[in-house]
Amino acid sequence: MKQRKIPMRTCVVSGEKCEKKDLLRIVRNNEGQVFVDDTLKANGRGAYLKKDKDVIEKARKTKVLERHLEVTIEDSIYDELLEKIK
Repeated sequence: MKQRKIPMRTCVVSGEKCEKKDLLRIVRNNEGQVFVDDTLKANGRGAYLKKDKDVIEKARKTKVLERHLEVTIEDSIYDELLEKIK
């Protein structure tokens, strides 16, 4: 039986390559709305973060997601990411 390829993505904060299922995806759609993508398939510009509290806090401090998605991100998005980890 043929082995399936595992999709790998890079965390925008740590630069670490991980399996897609081990990351959180944040998306900015065409209307400029930013949201957490649970399906990992939503349309729009996406950025991946590792499921780690330290990585999310570092993203908040350095504003790396704002630069990557080219839009200001509210604290509620970061709070939602922290809730998803728990």
